[in-house]
Amino acid sequence: MTPASRIFSTGAVALALLSGACSQGDDNPVTSDNGEWPVYRGNTAGTGYSSLDQITASNVNDLEVVWTYSLRNDAVETPRDPNSQVTPIVVDGVMYLPTVDRVVAIDPLNGAELWSHSVPLNAPSRRGVSYWPGQGGVSPRIFYTAFDRLVALDAETGQLDREFGENGMVSLGIPYISVPFVYEGVIVVGANTPRGAIGGIGNARAFSALNGAKLWEFSSVPQPGEPGHDTWEADSWAGRLGANAWPFYFTVDTERDQLYIPLASPIPFGYGGDRAGANLYANSVVAVDIHSGEYDWHFQTIHHDLWDHDPPAPPTLFEVTYEGRTVPALGVTTKSGYLYVLNRETGEPVYGVTETPVAQSRVPGEETFPTQPIPDKPAPMAKVSYEPGDLVTAADTNAEHAAACRELVQSVGDIYNAGPYTPWTYRSGGSDGQTTLLFPGLAGGPNWGGIAHNPNNGYVYVFAADLGTLGWMEDAEPGFDLPYVLSGPRPAGFNVRLDGRTMPCQKPPWGRLTAVDTNTGDIAWQIPLGITEGLTVDKQRTGRPGRAGALITGSNLLFIAATDDNRFRALNASTGDIIWEDVMERRGNANPMTYLGSDGKQYVVITATDVIRSYALP
Repeated sequence: MTPASRIFSTGAVALALLSGACSQGDDNPVTSDNGEWPVYRGNTAGTGYSSLDQITASNVNDLEVVWTYSLRNDAVETPRDPNSQVTPIVVDGVMYLPTVDRVVAIDPLNGAELWSHSVPLNAPSRRGVSYWPGQGGVSPRIFYTAFDRLVALDAETGQLDREFGENGMVSLGIPYISVPFVYEGVIVVGANTPRGAIGGIGNARAFSALNGAKLWEFSSVPQPGEPGHDTWEADSWAGRLGANAWPFYFTVDTERDQLYIPLASPIPFGYGGDRAGANLYANSVVAVDIHSGEYDWHFQTIHHDLWDHDPPAPPTLFEVTYEGRTVPALGVTTKSGYLYVLNRETGEPVYGVTETPVAQSRVPGEETFPTQPIPDKPAPMAKVSYEPGDLVTAADTNAEHAAACRELVQSVGDIYNAGPYTPWTYRSGGSDGQTTLLFPGLAGGPNWGGIAHNPNNGYVYVFAADLGTLGWMEDAEPGFDLPYVLSGPRPAGFNVRLDGRTMPCQKPPWGRLTAVDTNTGDIAWQIPLGITEGLTVDKQRTGRPGRAGALITGSNLLFIAATDDNRFRALNASTGDIIWEDVMERRGNANPMTYLGSDGKQYVVITATDVIRSYALP
């Protein structure tokens, strides 16, 4: 581990402290377990867990939709599809969430709108909003992001709270299209920095929830004189995009006031010949003090990433009893398919990690890192390699699908896969050659839904998609700023489209849900999740792709709606047995949540693309 250092800018810290922004006296609801859902993942530990147990395995089949709320705005001339990924929050008996062009408060008992705030410039994040309980006479606020703005609303009225920032807004300078994280008067935001994005470097930053003053900014690419700077050879650190925190939410250890920042891949990711070295803190989890931004530790999940396989969600926090000792731990997944369980005090792996030799790139100028850190436990959450015998056959699905996949393979020529972290092949001067088949692909593996944790049995739950990507490096066009670019067939997925469905070309499963016993590091159960309609009934349980995560309840139920077969399901969290499902009109590409209404009923909510669906027992 790199020694602790101070990688932050003081900016307006003094001003914010004088104004009380970091007061420890907040009436902070985010750690409570009172039947509400006050933050995106239910609590600051990001567990996706609620102790509510009214809905059980014995009555879950009686669930019914009790109200719905549309996220659309069909009154405008050209309505937009919300394509929402929102998980609402419920605080003090009110539900808050963004729609396609508004932020709203609704009655969680019936979906009736209480207030509506129009967002005329850009659009509110389609992922969620956050709540701050107020302080020192300042009323509670709702915070949301809209492209590069952080906005505060009065939680009671929905009106712009003009005491925050400049007339209720803070300009972030860099887009962040997810949920601002609020803890003890500190608002933490990340950054979305695709190539060509405005604003430049995408460091995580913190602001005062009281007045919007900037508190700190963490240098995700270490600057001269900072630890880790030497992992970017020459001047490759300068102006580097990427290494940004793009997750939908953040997590914090409330006992230590320790914030966990998952950082993305460098940009561009396919070719790293201009950035030799391990490239800290890209593809890392970094622990910092949430009040100051001061660095505590880091763990890098990939050295010198070429695959865009960042940790897409922040760590989930839990306790582990392993080899006779209790460890304050966290679990973090990456799009490479692995789950890392770390001691959250030190960042050291709990079950061990082995620096494993991996295949090396033949792209001119590329110096792939010789090893990658692969967990000793648990086994991968997703497919991490490919062999010719993995190609789907008619016996797996049907003759039409198998024939289409054979045609795809023939069209791309010689397929290359050397196991985990297979490098991209090189085609010189537009010539034919080998094609890398990457598993997991660029959209595969565990994604932004995050890990759910069940404190009753010590299991964590990870949903992962098994999707491959085809590609190679080729010579860039004259004038491009790098000599080589990532290319491939179009589309680049190792799949075909049949009857409007994505059909991966390797044998199923194509999406799986895994339970890991954190007290042993072993997989407790793993199932294909999702069905492929159109196949015969005996072959339908293929698993389906998805990106969202699960909800766990005190009655040992697991709710999930991530898959693209439009099903919302409840499973036995100990065995993985599916015991209830509801077929929705559209996909539930969001994390579910639950709360206890003032009527004494437990509600379970899922967003299905353009509508909120709330379920309860009769």
